[in-house]
Amino acid sequence: MDGKEDIAAQPATPPTRHRVVFLIGYRGTGKTSIARILAERLCWSSIDADEELETRFGRSIRQIFDEEGEGGFRDKEAAVLRDICRQQWCVVATGGGVILRPENRELLRKCGSVVWLTADAHTIWERLQKDAATRERRPALTIGGLAEIEELLQVREALYRGCADLTVNTVGRTVEDVASAILEQLSVSD
Repeated sequence: MDGKEDIAAQPATPPTRHRVVFLIGYRGTGKTSIARILAERLCWSSIDADEELETRFGRSIRQIFDEEGEGGFRDKEAAVLRDICRQQWCVVATGGGVILRPENRELLRKCGSVVWLTADAHTIWERLQKDAATRERRPALTIGGLAEIEELLQVREALYRGCADLTVNTVGRTVEDVASAILEQLSVSD
């Protein structure tokens, strides 16, 4: 087993070897919600990298994109990731595009365990339609809508896969079930 297969939800005990757990994946896969639950179960802190970025720079992601373009945003995202990587005993919900830069992928793999949360494009689209905060705070990156999700998932899939220690499909599962699945797999790999 290469540790990259989908895992079933099971009761778990906290891992001891992993001092940082990074959740990667497209927006709408549940990274922030799952990070909070996982951190609570581990008695660790939870960090949402996008929220950290917005707080540090005093603007929404959409505003940063509008004012500085994607390059300016990605520079800020990389700086926040470098700082987060100095932390221990935390679960980090990363931004969906953090894996676009090779140096970010290297940092993620070097500094913690990386869990790729997945969902199909239609499920992600439905989840994003229900999340007003996502529409207000996040820019369209290409053409918008379901077509954008399909396009970006296709482009990013190999990057997510190459970075992940394990993969968990979130479709049809509660955030509690996904957190349990992650804990179980991390405990097994200790």
